[in-house]
Amino acid sequence: MRGIENEHLLHDPCFFPLYEAASALNMAIGVHAGNANPYVRELLAQRNAPGTFWAYRMSSIGAFHSLVMAGLPDRFPHLRMVFVEIASQWVPWTLKDLARRLPQQRGRTLPENPLKAYRLYVACQSDDDLPYVLTYTGEDNMMMGTDYGHHDHAADLEGLRNLKTAGGISARVYDKIVDANPRAAYGL
Repeated sequence: MRGIENEHLLHDPCFFPLYEAASALNMAIGVHAGNANPYVRELLAQRNAPGTFWAYRMSSIGAFHSLVMAGLPDRFPHLRMVFVEIASQWVPWTLKDLARRLPQQRGRTLPENPLKAYRLYVACQSDDDLPYVLTYTGEDNMMMGTDYGHHDHAADLEGLRNLKTAGGISARVYDKIVDANPRAAYGL
């Protein structure tokens, strides 16, 4: 899925049957950088020098935020969602915002480790500041996203090697990011 699907945000009830089916089948929902609303995409791409940051990445980050605000993880307690090709640097900022807004707007508090509690996974890039980001995500919900299937800004042919040698993480955490966590996320 993309952060916006046509005229619907990902917490829209029209997707609830899909989330129920994915949960029943032990399948994850992947949220990829993108925006399937032509009007919003065109609006955000105007004079954007050219770029997809606002139109594609921000819509996926907004989807993460709105899913938590709307209580979707509580409504579907077995659903896993994986956010890919948007890096991971946004997670601390988003979680801090959720921690401020949830009590004020929804009367709820954010769990101590929201990604683990809500079964949300994020794909990092090898140049993310992982020692910092992992203090917010925890070790169990971070995965690697090299996007070497096609050439774009996220393509990193040496991503696994770069993560291992220059990512600033231990061998144990590296193994989780490239093996154990994807297995858990995708139910393998």
